[in-house]
Amino acid sequence: MVVGWTDPEGRRPYLGALLLAYYDPGRRLVYAGRAGTGINTAELKRLWRRLQPLATDKMPLDVPPPRGSRFGSPLVLSRVHWVRPELVAEVKFLTWTDDNLLRQVVYEGLREDKPAAEVRREVPRPKPAAATAQRFLGDSAAEIS
Repeated sequence: MVVGWTDPEGRRPYLGALLLAYYDPGRRLVYAGRAGTGINTAELKRLWRRLQPLATDKMPLDVPPPRGSRFGSPLVLSRVHWVRPELVAEVKFLTWTDDNLLRQVVYEGLREDKPAAEVRREVPRPKPAAATAQRFLGDSAAEIS
Protein backbone atom coordinates (compact mmCIF):
# COMPACT_ATOMS: atom_id res chain seq x y z
CA MET A 1 0.00 0.00 0.00
CA VAL A 2 1.04 3.60 -0.43
CA VAL A 3 2.28 5.37 2.71
CA GLY A 4 3.86 8.42 1.11
CA TRP A 5 5.74 9.95 -1.77
CA THR A 6 9.04 11.68 -2.39
CA ASP A 7 9.62 15.06 -4.01
CA PRO A 8 10.24 14.91 -7.75
CA GLU A 9 13.71 15.53 -9.15
CA GLY A 10 14.79 17.11 -12.40
CA ARG A 11 11.98 17.71 -14.88
CA ARG A 12 9.67 15.07 -13.46
CA PRO A 13 6.40 16.66 -12.26
CA TYR A 14 4.22 15.98 -9.20
CA LEU A 15 6.09 13.26 -7.30
CA GLY A 16 9.30 11.28 -7.40
CA ALA A 17 8.39 7.84 -6.07
CA LEU A 18 5.64 6.19 -4.08
CA LEU A 19 6.60 4.81 -0.68
CA LEU A 20 5.19 1.34 -0.09
CA ALA A 21 4.38 -0.74 2.97
CA TYR A 22 2.54 -3.87 4.11
CA TYR A 23 1.12 -5.27 7.33
CA ASP A 24 3.21 -7.98 8.98
CA PRO A 25 1.59 -10.89 10.90
CA GLY A 26 1.63 -8.75 14.08
CA ARG A 27 -0.41 -6.03 12.25
CA ARG A 28 2.54 -3.62 12.23
CA LEU A 29 2.84 -1.40 9.16
CA VAL A 30 6.29 -2.12 7.69
CA TYR A 31 8.17 -0.09 5.05
CA ALA A 32 8.71 -2.14 1.86
CA GLY A 33 10.49 0.27 -0.49
CA ARG A 34 9.57 2.69 -3.23
CA ALA A 35 8.27 2.64 -6.77
CA GLY A 36 8.97 5.39 -9.27
CA THR A 37 9.36 3.47 -12.51
CA GLY A 38 6.32 2.76 -14.66
CA ILE A 39 4.42 5.97 -13.91
CA ASN A 40 3.72 8.27 -16.88
CA THR A 41 2.97 11.99 -16.46
CA ALA A 42 -0.81 11.57 -16.57
CA GLU A 43 -0.65 8.90 -13.85
CA LEU A 44 1.73 11.06 -11.77
CA LYS A 45 -0.86 13.84 -11.85
CA ARG A 46 -3.71 11.46 -10.99
CA LEU A 47 -1.72 9.94 -8.09
CA TRP A 48 -0.72 13.35 -6.77
CA ARG A 49 -4.37 14.41 -6.71
CA ARG A 50 -5.42 11.19 -4.96
CA LEU A 51 -2.65 11.54 -2.36
CA GLN A 52 -3.24 15.18 -1.40
CA PRO A 53 -6.35 14.58 0.77
CA LEU A 54 -4.57 11.69 2.53
CA ALA A 55 -1.51 13.75 3.54
CA THR A 56 -0.46 13.70 7.18
CA ASP A 57 2.47 15.08 9.16
CA LYS A 58 2.88 11.82 11.07
CA MET A 59 4.79 8.87 9.62
CA PRO A 60 2.21 6.04 9.49
CA LEU A 61 4.79 3.25 9.71
CA ASP A 62 5.30 1.10 12.80
CA VAL A 63 8.63 -0.07 11.35
CA PRO A 64 10.38 2.97 9.79
CA PRO A 65 12.49 2.91 6.63
CA PRO A 66 16.13 1.92 7.03
CA ARG A 67 18.67 4.76 7.03
CA GLY A 68 20.62 3.20 4.17
CA SER A 69 20.39 0.44 1.60
CA ARG A 70 22.81 -1.39 -0.63
CA PHE A 71 20.45 -0.76 -3.54
CA GLY A 72 19.54 2.73 -4.69
CA SER A 73 19.95 6.02 -2.91
CA PRO A 74 19.00 6.33 0.76
CA LEU A 75 15.56 7.69 1.54
CA VAL A 76 15.84 11.33 2.63
CA LEU A 77 13.05 11.77 5.19
CA SER A 78 13.04 15.57 4.78
CA ARG A 79 11.86 15.04 1.18
CA VAL A 80 9.08 12.60 2.12
CA HIS A 81 5.37 13.38 2.28
CA TRP A 82 3.43 10.86 4.40
CA VAL A 83 -0.15 9.80 3.78
CA ARG A 84 -2.75 7.77 5.61
CA PRO A 85 -2.41 4.18 4.33
CA GLU A 86 -5.58 3.92 2.27
CA LEU A 87 -4.44 3.38 -1.34
CA VAL A 88 -3.25 0.00 -2.58
CA ALA A 89 -0.67 -0.09 -5.37
CA GLU A 90 0.04 -3.08 -7.55
CA VAL A 91 3.71 -3.42 -8.43
CA LYS A 92 6.00 -5.95 -10.02
CA PHE A 93 9.50 -6.45 -8.70
CA LEU A 94 12.54 -8.65 -9.08
CA THR A 95 12.96 -9.84 -5.51
CA TRP A 96 13.05 -8.95 -1.82
CA THR A 97 16.47 -7.89 -0.55
CA ASP A 98 18.13 -9.38 2.53
CA ASP A 99 17.03 -6.26 4.45
CA ASN A 100 13.37 -6.90 3.46
CA LEU A 101 13.01 -4.22 0.81
CA LEU A 102 11.55 -4.62 -2.67
CA ARG A 103 14.14 -4.53 -5.44
CA GLN A 104 13.63 -3.21 -9.00
CA VAL A 105 10.04 -2.15 -8.42
CA VAL A 106 7.74 -1.11 -11.27
CA TYR A 107 4.38 0.55 -10.57
CA GLU A 108 1.47 -1.06 -12.41
CA GLY A 109 -1.52 0.83 -11.02
CA LEU A 110 -3.81 1.34 -8.07
CA ARG A 111 -5.99 -1.50 -6.81
CA GLU A 112 -9.50 -0.20 -6.21
CA ASP A 113 -10.75 -3.72 -5.39
CA LYS A 114 -8.54 -4.43 -2.37
CA PRO A 115 -8.83 -2.75 1.05
CA ALA A 116 -5.54 -1.42 2.42
CA ALA A 117 -6.15 -3.29 5.69
CA GLU A 118 -5.68 -6.57 3.77
CA VAL A 119 -2.24 -5.78 2.34
CA ARG A 120 0.32 -8.38 3.42
CA ARG A 121 3.73 -9.44 2.17
CA GLU A 122 3.36 -12.47 -0.04
CA VAL A 123 5.05 -15.55 1.34
CA PRO A 124 7.13 -17.27 -1.36
CA ARG A 125 6.00 -20.76 -2.26
CA PRO A 126 8.48 -23.42 -3.34
CA LYS A 127 8.68 -23.53 -7.14
CA PRO A 128 9.51 -26.40 -9.45
CA ALA A 129 13.04 -26.29 -10.89
CA ALA A 130 11.86 -25.04 -14.32
CA ALA A 131 10.01 -22.10 -12.77
CA THR A 132 13.12 -21.05 -10.86
CA ALA A 133 14.84 -20.02 -14.11
CA GLN A 134 11.94 -17.70 -14.97
CA ARG A 135 12.27 -15.99 -11.59
CA PHE A 136 15.86 -15.05 -12.35
CA LEU A 137 14.74 -13.61 -15.68
CA GLY A 138 12.59 -11.09 -13.83
CA ASP A 139 9.26 -12.83 -14.26
CA SER A 140 8.17 -11.88 -10.73
CA ALA A 141 4.90 -10.02 -11.00
CA ALA A 142 3.20 -9.41 -7.71
CA GLU A 143 1.56 -6.81 -5.61
CA ILE A 144 2.21 -5.72 -2.10
CA SER A 145 -0.78 -7.65 -0.93
